[in-house]
Amino acid sequence: MDVEFLARLQFGFTIGFHYIYPPLSIGLGLILVILEGLYLKTGDKVYEMAVRFWIRIFALIFGIGVATGIIMEFEFGTNWATYSKYVGDIFGSALAAEGIFAFALESGFLGVLIFGWNRVSRPVHFISTIMVFFGSLFSAVWIVVANSWQQTPAGYHIVGQGMNARAEITDFWAMVFNPSSVDRLLHVWVGSILAGAFLVLSVNAWYLLHGKHKKIAAPTFKIALTVAALFSVFQLYLGDRSADVVTRYQPAKLAAMEGHYDSSAVADMYLFGYVDKKKEKVWGVKIPGGLSFLAHGSFKAPVTGLRAFKPEDRPSQVNSVFQFYHLMIASGIAMIALSLFGCWLWWRKKLFDYRWLLWIYAFSVLLPQLANEAGWFTAEMGRQPWVVYGLLRTSDALSRAVSAGQIIFSLILFTIVYIVLFALFLFQLNRKIQHGPVDYDTKEPIEDGARRDNPLLEHEHPGGAKKI
Repeated sequence: MDVEFLARLQFGFTIGFHYIYPPLSIGLGLILVILEGLYLKTGDKVYEMAVRFWIRIFALIFGIGVATGIIMEFEFGTNWATYSKYVGDIFGSALAAEGIFAFALESGFLGVLIFGWNRVSRPVHFISTIMVFFGSLFSAVWIVVANSWQQTPAGYHIVGQGMNARAEITDFWAMVFNPSSVDRLLHVWVGSILAGAFLVLSVNAWYLLHGKHKKIAAPTFKIALTVAALFSVFQLYLGDRSADVVTRYQPAKLAAMEGHYDSSAVADMYLFGYVDKKKEKVWGVKIPGGLSFLAHGSFKAPVTGLRAFKPEDRPSQVNSVFQFYHLMIASGIAMIALSLFGCWLWWRKKLFDYRWLLWIYAFSVLLPQLANEAGWFTAEMGRQPWVVYGLLRTSDALSRAVSAGQIIFSLILFTIVYIVLFALFLFQLNRKIQHGPVDYDTKEPIEDGARRDNPLLEHEHPGGAKKI
């Protein structure tokens, strides 16, 4: 089998699996800050129990994320040695900054977050929660900066020729603020926040469906729903900004995203479809001139198509780019619809009246994962055949000493390890969810109505039980 295909398959598999966890830790970090901030302000035990429960989930996600991310560093040196040499100066500074300023901050305060409840004051613990959240955000900064440089290189010059060529930084801040970095970073941040919000929605919807921990599940669900509604709408705006960057700097990727082949013609926007690469035609439901309008503000404006580029300079898997892009859009629209519909029902005081809707929320945890993974693959596959856009082809970035058999062997091993890790993650996650929040005064799991002095019981008043 082809070495390039296998190397790309292996890296796509490992990074796709790893990318499940960092977005969850970022999004869950924001929920932790909100919950603990409410506890610090109100003193309500509901928020304390909620935040302590979700810290346990956060620690599990963080640990698996670290374990699955280490492998990718080895792949750079084994399968992509030429690439590592070419971008070493660029990636070295960005990834060093990630380790020094981000990972150290996040992991340093993580110990206080997990073990500091009875050892530090409430404000100090709250500060540690904020620092862990900021650390996760900063970690994404440097990873996205490094990747965005591959999409839109800036602040560099090339030293050497041929196999000895490599990129060196000439302007660090131009490299950091390359044309796509800010928009892509905001897009990644918001996608991550949505991943955390929908995880919280999912778990609390499951509790409400089964009548468990209702006094914790209901307010936490509402907090997550508010976050999901705000950021899902904001993501629509950020997605449009990211598309503008692609339009200006990566027109071949834009053409692949909508299967647009005509060299310079009005471009349609497809709601769904299939790209026939041989016939250079898309079969599907479309909005005539829709892509032209989104790209240039006019339904009649021409858009550069794939035929304007040499065949060797086009993305090789146009239909895959098309499908991943539309999966991302569909998932994003579904998140907007679900979150806004939930807010409307909340306003009408009917948020928890429909079991069918709670079941949808229980499975909605998959939506941001689909959107994040599909968006990542759209960006990476759409950049092909370049690993550094316009500078270094993917076929030239491979290690010359690695054979197809070696990659297959390591891919099989990684697959086995990742399956085991994923099974352990699901087992531990399910175990923690089934166990539920704990009353930390008694160290016992919370059961609604189990004790009259339980702080989660409805407060009695002359008119009867007070609802949430």
